[in-house]
Amino acid sequence: MGGLRRWPILTLAVFWFTFGGHWLEIFFLHWLRPRLPAARAVRLTARIGVWIVGGILLGLGAAFTMIVADSRLTRWPAWWYVGLGFVGMELLVHLGLQLRGRPSFYNGRA
Repeated sequence: MGGLRRWPILTLAVFWFTFGGHWLEIFFLHWLRPRLPAARAVRLTARIGVWIVGGILLGLGAAFTMIVADSRLTRWPAWWYVGLGFVGMELLVHLGLQLRGRPSFYNGRA
């Protein structure tokens, strides 16, 4: 399927989620969360909503990057699949933080 030739573009596509996901968290923590009510349920719901919408946008950016780089790639991912996948990825990352005793989604300190 292209071997090492595709590594740079695949790395760039994954970078959408890693770097973009970092800035999505910064947006939530420093801009949106201070404007929300202090109720934990509201903040959890808003955070998951930001993850879903952000994951969809990042997924579309990654797909567009791959399509532009290789015109043979013409399939767009299902928008809801990418959004849910991003939420799952974020929950795994926050589980790692939780297991290390750091602020995370699960303990309400992040």
